Amino acid sequence: MPAPTPLTPERPPAIEASSLHKSYDQGKGRDPVQVLRGIDLHVPPATVFALLGPNGAGKTTVVRILATLTEPDSGSARIAGHDIRTERRAARRALSLTGQFAAVDEKQTGAENLRMMARLAGLSRPAARARAAELLDRFGLTDAGDRLVATYSGGMRRRVDLAAGLVGDPEVIFLDEPTTGLDPRSRRQMWEVVRELTAQGTTVFLTTQYLEEADELADRVAVLHEGRVVADGTAAALKSRVAGHRVDLTLTDAAAYTRLAARATHHSPETLTLGIPTDGTARHVRALLDELDPHGTEVATFTLRGASLDDVFLALTHTTPTTPKAPAHV
Repeated sequence: MPAPTPLTPERPPAIEASSLHKSYDQGKGRDPVQVLRGIDLHVPPATVFALLGPNGAGKTTVVRILATLTEPDSGSARIAGHDIRTERRAARRALSLTGQFAAVDEKQTGAENLRMMARLAGLSRPAARARAAELLDRFGLTDAGDRLVATYSGGMRRRVDLAAGLVGDPEVIFLDEPTTGLDPRSRRQMWEVVRELTAQGTTVFLTTQYLEEADELADRVAVLHEGRVVADGTAAALKSRVAGHRVDLTLTDAAAYTRLAARATHHSPETLTLGIPTDGTARHVRALLDELDPHGTEVATFTLRGASLDDVFLALTHTTPTTPKAPAHV
Protein backbone atom coordinates (compact mmCIF):
# COMPACT_ATOMS: atom_id res chain seq x y z
CA MET A 1 0.00 0.00 0.00
CA PRO A 2 1.51 3.36 -0.96
CA ALA A 3 2.71 5.67 1.78
CA PRO A 4 0.52 8.76 2.28
CA THR A 5 1.65 11.70 0.18
CA PRO A 6 3.09 14.42 2.46
CA LEU A 7 1.04 17.59 2.67
CA THR A 8 2.55 20.72 1.17
CA PRO A 9 1.25 24.28 0.79
CA GLU A 10 0.65 23.40 -2.88
CA ARG A 11 -1.27 20.20 -2.09
CA PRO A 12 -3.89 20.54 0.66
CA PRO A 13 -5.76 17.60 2.21
CA ALA A 14 -7.86 15.79 -0.37
CA ILE A 15 -10.96 15.91 1.84
CA GLU A 16 -11.71 18.04 4.90
CA ALA A 17 -15.01 18.14 6.73
CA SER A 18 -15.89 19.95 9.94
CA SER A 19 -19.04 19.57 12.03
CA LEU A 20 -21.33 18.42 9.23
CA HIS A 21 -24.98 18.20 10.30
CA LYS A 22 -27.91 17.03 8.22
CA SER A 23 -31.57 16.35 9.01
CA TYR A 24 -34.48 15.34 6.81
CA ASP A 25 -38.03 16.58 7.26
CA GLN A 26 -40.59 13.78 7.72
CA GLY A 27 -43.56 16.09 7.18
CA LYS A 28 -47.01 15.95 8.80
CA GLY A 29 -45.84 17.53 12.04
CA ARG A 30 -43.28 14.81 12.79
CA ASP A 31 -39.84 15.67 14.11
CA PRO A 32 -37.01 15.81 11.54
CA VAL A 33 -34.73 12.79 11.31
CA GLN A 34 -31.17 13.67 12.33
CA VAL A 35 -28.89 11.79 9.94
CA LEU A 36 -25.54 13.48 10.63
CA ARG A 37 -24.75 14.89 14.09
CA GLY A 38 -21.40 16.62 13.58
CA ILE A 39 -19.00 14.80 11.23
CA ASP A 40 -15.29 15.66 11.13
CA LEU A 41 -13.04 14.07 8.49
CA HIS A 42 -9.46 14.63 7.31
CA VAL A 43 -8.15 12.62 4.34
CA PRO A 44 -4.59 13.11 3.01
CA PRO A 45 -4.02 12.95 -0.76
CA ALA A 46 -3.14 9.70 -2.55
CA THR A 47 -4.64 7.49 0.16
CA VAL A 48 -7.62 5.17 0.53
CA PHE A 49 -10.12 6.24 3.19
CA ALA A 50 -12.87 3.78 4.11
CA LEU A 51 -16.12 4.86 5.76
CA LEU A 52 -17.91 2.00 7.50
CA GLY A 53 -21.24 1.89 9.27
CA PRO A 54 -24.48 -0.07 9.55
CA ASN A 55 -27.39 0.64 7.23
CA GLY A 56 -28.91 3.99 8.10
CA ALA A 57 -25.76 5.32 9.78
CA GLY A 58 -25.46 8.19 7.28
CA LYS A 59 -22.71 6.96 4.91
CA THR A 60 -24.56 7.83 1.71
CA THR A 61 -25.49 11.25 3.08
CA VAL A 62 -21.82 11.98 3.84
CA VAL A 63 -20.86 10.99 0.29
CA ARG A 64 -23.65 13.07 -1.26
CA ILE A 65 -22.62 16.14 0.74
CA LEU A 66 -18.92 15.79 -0.09
CA ALA A 67 -19.77 15.17 -3.76
CA THR A 68 -21.82 18.44 -3.75
CA LEU A 69 -25.11 16.63 -4.48
CA THR A 70 -26.67 17.60 -1.13
CA GLU A 71 -26.05 20.63 1.05
CA PRO A 72 -25.42 20.18 4.78
CA ASP A 73 -27.60 22.01 7.27
CA SER A 74 -24.43 23.31 8.90
CA GLY A 75 -20.71 22.69 8.90
CA SER A 76 -18.12 22.99 6.15
CA ALA A 77 -16.15 20.78 3.78
CA ARG A 78 -13.42 21.09 1.17
CA ILE A 79 -12.47 18.84 -1.73
CA ALA A 80 -8.86 19.28 -2.90
CA GLY A 81 -8.87 22.65 -1.15
CA HIS A 82 -12.16 23.86 -2.71
CA ASP A 83 -15.09 24.79 -0.50
CA ILE A 84 -18.14 22.73 -1.45
CA ARG A 85 -20.44 25.73 -0.94
CA THR A 86 -18.54 28.74 -2.28
CA GLU A 87 -16.35 26.92 -4.85
CA ARG A 88 -18.76 24.19 -5.90
CA ARG A 89 -17.76 24.19 -9.57
CA ALA A 90 -14.05 23.81 -8.75
CA ALA A 91 -14.84 21.09 -6.19
CA ARG A 92 -16.88 19.17 -8.78
CA ARG A 93 -14.03 19.37 -11.29
CA ALA A 94 -11.74 17.81 -8.69
CA LEU A 95 -13.95 14.81 -7.90
CA SER A 96 -15.71 11.84 -9.43
CA LEU A 97 -18.50 9.68 -7.97
CA THR A 98 -19.08 6.03 -8.84
CA GLY A 99 -22.23 4.56 -7.32
CA GLN A 100 -23.18 1.06 -6.28
CA PHE A 101 -24.38 0.06 -9.74
CA ALA A 102 -22.56 0.49 -13.04
CA ALA A 103 -24.00 3.53 -14.85
CA VAL A 104 -22.93 2.68 -18.39
CA ASP A 105 -24.89 2.42 -21.65
CA GLU A 106 -25.27 -1.26 -22.49
CA LYS A 107 -26.13 -0.46 -26.10
CA GLN A 108 -22.73 1.11 -26.68
CA THR A 109 -19.31 -0.51 -26.68
CA GLY A 110 -16.89 0.10 -23.86
CA ALA A 111 -14.86 2.42 -26.08
CA GLU A 112 -17.97 4.36 -27.14
CA ASN A 113 -18.98 4.86 -23.50
CA LEU A 114 -15.58 6.29 -22.64
CA ARG A 115 -15.39 8.49 -25.75
CA MET A 116 -18.86 9.85 -24.97
CA MET A 117 -17.84 10.72 -21.40
CA ALA A 118 -14.65 12.34 -22.64
CA ARG A 119 -16.59 14.50 -25.10
CA LEU A 120 -19.00 15.52 -22.31
CA ALA A 121 -15.94 16.51 -20.28
CA GLY A 122 -14.96 18.91 -23.08
CA LEU A 123 -12.27 16.94 -24.88
CA SER A 124 -11.93 17.18 -28.66
CA ARG A 125 -12.73 14.11 -30.77
CA PRO A 126 -9.06 13.10 -31.20
CA ALA A 127 -8.36 13.73 -27.49
CA ALA A 128 -11.46 11.77 -26.47
CA ARG A 129 -10.42 8.81 -28.63
CA ALA A 130 -6.92 8.89 -27.15
CA ARG A 131 -8.23 9.16 -23.57
CA ALA A 132 -10.65 6.26 -24.11
CA ALA A 133 -7.86 4.06 -25.49
CA GLU A 134 -5.62 4.98 -22.55
CA LEU A 135 -8.29 4.06 -20.00
CA LEU A 136 -9.22 0.81 -21.73
CA ASP A 137 -5.59 -0.22 -21.55
CA ARG A 138 -5.27 0.92 -17.93
CA PHE A 139 -8.24 -1.20 -16.88
CA GLY A 140 -7.38 -4.26 -18.95
CA LEU A 141 -10.32 -3.77 -21.33
CA THR A 142 -8.57 -3.12 -24.64
CA ASP A 143 -9.58 -6.48 -26.13
CA ALA A 144 -13.21 -5.90 -25.08
CA GLY A 145 -13.33 -2.23 -26.08
CA ASP A 146 -15.25 -2.85 -29.31
CA ARG A 147 -17.80 -5.17 -27.69
CA LEU A 148 -21.20 -4.01 -26.49
CA VAL A 149 -21.25 -3.45 -22.73
CA ALA A 150 -24.31 -5.72 -22.63
CA THR A 151 -21.91 -8.63 -23.22
CA TYR A 152 -19.60 -7.65 -20.32
CA SER A 153 -19.37 -9.53 -17.03
CA GLY A 154 -20.25 -7.73 -13.81
CA GLY A 155 -16.59 -7.10 -13.04
CA MET A 156 -15.93 -5.68 -16.52
CA ARG A 157 -18.92 -3.35 -16.21
CA ARG A 158 -17.64 -2.05 -12.88
CA ARG A 159 -14.22 -1.43 -14.42
CA VAL A 160 -15.57 0.48 -17.41
CA ASP A 161 -17.82 2.46 -15.05
CA LEU A 162 -14.82 3.38 -12.92
CA ALA A 163 -12.84 4.22 -16.05
CA ALA A 164 -15.63 6.57 -17.12
CA GLY A 165 -15.34 8.34 -13.78
CA LEU A 166 -11.63 8.92 -14.41
CA VAL A 167 -12.01 10.54 -17.83
CA GLY A 168 -11.49 13.97 -16.30
CA ASP A 169 -8.50 12.79 -14.22
CA PRO A 170 -10.08 13.73 -10.83
CA GLU A 171 -8.01 14.23 -7.70
CA VAL A 172 -10.65 12.52 -5.53
CA ILE A 173 -12.90 9.61 -6.44
CA PHE A 174 -15.82 8.43 -4.31
CA LEU A 175 -16.56 4.71 -4.60
CA ASP A 176 -19.91 3.82 -3.02
CA GLU A 177 -19.82 0.05 -2.40
CA PRO A 178 -17.92 -0.61 -5.66
CA THR A 179 -17.78 -4.40 -5.39
CA THR A 180 -21.38 -5.12 -4.39
CA GLY A 181 -22.56 -8.21 -6.25
CA LEU A 182 -19.17 -9.12 -7.71
CA ASP A 183 -17.65 -12.57 -7.47
CA PRO A 184 -14.41 -12.97 -5.43
CA ARG A 185 -12.15 -12.83 -8.52
CA SER A 186 -13.78 -9.62 -9.81
CA ARG A 187 -13.60 -8.07 -6.34
CA ARG A 188 -9.86 -8.67 -6.18
CA GLN A 189 -9.43 -7.19 -9.65
CA MET A 190 -11.19 -4.05 -8.43
CA TRP A 191 -8.89 -3.96 -5.41
CA GLU A 192 -5.89 -3.90 -7.74
CA VAL A 193 -7.45 -1.01 -9.65
CA VAL A 194 -7.91 0.95 -6.41
CA ARG A 195 -4.28 0.34 -5.42
CA GLU A 196 -3.11 1.57 -8.82
CA LEU A 197 -5.22 4.72 -8.49
CA THR A 198 -3.61 5.73 -5.20
CA ALA A 199 -0.14 4.81 -6.50
CA GLN A 200 -0.74 7.34 -9.28
CA GLY A 201 -1.83 10.05 -6.84
CA THR A 202 -5.65 9.74 -6.75
CA THR A 203 -7.43 9.82 -3.41
CA VAL A 204 -10.11 7.14 -2.97
CA PHE A 205 -13.02 7.59 -0.56
CA LEU A 206 -14.58 4.15 -0.15
CA THR A 207 -17.82 3.02 1.44
CA THR A 208 -18.27 -0.72 1.69
CA GLN A 209 -20.22 -3.43 3.48
CA TYR A 210 -17.25 -5.79 3.12
CA LEU A 211 -15.03 -5.23 6.16
CA GLU A 212 -12.34 -7.43 4.62
CA GLU A 213 -12.24 -4.94 1.75
CA ALA A 214 -11.58 -1.99 4.05
CA ASP A 215 -8.97 -4.01 5.94
CA GLU A 216 -7.22 -4.88 2.69
CA LEU A 217 -7.28 -1.45 1.02
CA ALA A 218 -7.68 1.41 3.45
CA ASP A 219 -4.90 3.56 4.87
CA ARG A 220 -7.43 4.89 7.36
CA VAL A 221 -10.86 3.72 8.46
CA ALA A 222 -13.70 5.67 10.08
CA VAL A 223 -16.71 4.02 11.68
CA LEU A 224 -20.00 5.91 11.49
CA HIS A 225 -22.76 5.10 13.96
CA GLU A 226 -26.01 6.96 14.54
CA GLY A 227 -24.75 9.99 12.64
CA ARG A 228 -21.40 10.32 14.44
CA VAL A 229 -17.86 9.14 13.76
CA VAL A 230 -17.19 6.81 16.67
CA ALA A 231 -13.67 5.78 15.60
CA ASP A 232 -11.06 6.93 13.08
CA GLY A 233 -7.61 5.47 12.52
CA THR A 234 -5.62 2.76 10.80
CA ALA A 235 -7.16 -0.71 10.69
CA ALA A 236 -4.39 -2.00 12.96
CA ALA A 237 -4.99 0.75 15.52
CA LEU A 238 -8.73 0.13 15.56
CA LYS A 239 -8.22 -3.61 16.01
CA SER A 240 -5.86 -3.05 18.94
CA ARG A 241 -8.42 -0.66 20.45
CA VAL A 242 -10.98 -3.47 20.61
CA ALA A 243 -8.61 -6.37 21.36
CA GLY A 244 -5.56 -8.04 19.94
CA HIS A 245 -7.39 -11.36 19.75
CA ARG A 246 -10.79 -12.89 20.26
CA VAL A 247 -11.83 -16.20 21.73
CA ASP A 248 -15.01 -17.61 20.22
CA LEU A 249 -17.04 -19.63 22.71
CA THR A 250 -19.75 -22.05 21.66
CA LEU A 251 -22.16 -22.36 24.57
CA THR A 252 -24.05 -25.47 25.61
CA ASP A 253 -27.48 -23.84 25.78
CA ALA A 254 -29.44 -20.61 25.30
CA ALA A 255 -29.37 -19.75 29.02
CA ALA A 256 -25.55 -19.74 29.08
CA TYR A 257 -25.50 -17.68 25.87
CA THR A 258 -27.83 -15.05 27.32
CA ARG A 259 -25.88 -14.86 30.60
CA LEU A 260 -22.57 -14.13 28.82
CA ALA A 261 -23.83 -12.07 25.86
CA ALA A 262 -23.08 -8.70 27.48
CA ARG A 263 -19.35 -9.57 27.65
CA ALA A 264 -19.09 -10.27 23.93
CA THR A 265 -18.19 -8.15 20.90
CA HIS A 266 -19.39 -10.80 18.45
CA HIS A 267 -22.78 -12.50 18.68
CA SER A 268 -24.16 -15.48 16.76
CA PRO A 269 -27.38 -16.62 18.46
CA GLU A 270 -28.04 -19.14 15.71
CA THR A 271 -24.94 -21.15 16.67
CA LEU A 272 -24.84 -20.09 20.36
CA THR A 273 -21.38 -18.56 19.72
CA LEU A 274 -19.97 -15.48 21.45
CA GLY A 275 -16.70 -13.68 20.73
CA ILE A 276 -14.86 -12.32 23.80
CA PRO A 277 -11.81 -10.00 23.60
CA THR A 278 -8.51 -11.41 24.90
CA ASP A 279 -4.81 -10.60 24.64
CA GLY A 280 -4.23 -14.00 23.07
CA THR A 281 -1.89 -15.42 25.69
CA ALA A 282 -2.51 -18.92 27.07
CA ARG A 283 -2.55 -17.50 30.59
CA HIS A 284 -5.29 -14.98 29.79
CA VAL A 285 -7.39 -17.48 27.81
CA ARG A 286 -7.26 -19.98 30.71
CA ALA A 287 -8.18 -17.26 33.20
CA LEU A 288 -11.01 -16.05 30.96
CA LEU A 289 -12.49 -19.54 30.61
CA ASP A 290 -12.28 -20.08 34.37
CA GLU A 291 -14.00 -16.74 34.96
CA LEU A 292 -16.77 -17.22 32.42
CA ASP A 293 -17.40 -20.92 33.05
CA PRO A 294 -16.10 -21.71 36.54
CA HIS A 295 -17.80 -25.12 36.68
CA GLY A 296 -16.80 -26.16 33.15
CA THR A 297 -20.37 -26.90 32.15
CA GLU A 298 -21.42 -24.02 29.86
CA VAL A 299 -18.65 -23.72 27.23
CA ALA A 300 -18.80 -26.60 24.75
CA THR A 301 -15.84 -25.52 22.54
CA PHE A 302 -13.66 -22.47 21.99
CA THR A 303 -11.47 -21.09 19.18
CA LEU A 304 -8.78 -18.39 19.43
CA ARG A 305 -8.56 -15.97 16.51
CA GLY A 306 -7.02 -12.61 15.71
CA ALA A 307 -9.22 -9.53 15.95
CA SER A 308 -10.65 -8.24 12.66
CA LEU A 309 -12.48 -5.15 11.50
CA ASP A 310 -15.65 -7.18 12.04
CA ASP A 311 -14.86 -7.09 15.77
CA VAL A 312 -14.22 -3.34 15.62
CA PHE A 313 -17.44 -2.75 13.71
CA LEU A 314 -19.56 -4.90 16.02
CA ALA A 315 -18.02 -3.46 19.18
CA LEU A 316 -18.45 0.17 18.11
CA THR A 317 -21.94 -0.20 16.64
CA HIS A 318 -23.17 -2.66 19.25
CA THR A 319 -26.88 -2.98 19.91
CA THR A 320 -28.70 -5.36 22.19
CA PRO A 321 -27.91 -8.89 20.97
CA THR A 322 -30.67 -11.03 19.62
CA THR A 323 -31.94 -13.57 22.14
CA PRO A 324 -31.32 -17.07 20.82
CA LYS A 325 -34.37 -19.01 19.83
CA ALA A 326 -35.20 -22.26 21.50
CA PRO A 327 -34.21 -25.22 19.30
CA ALA A 328 -37.03 -26.58 17.21
CA HIS A 329 -38.25 -30.05 18.06
CA VAL A 330 -38.64 -32.33 15.06
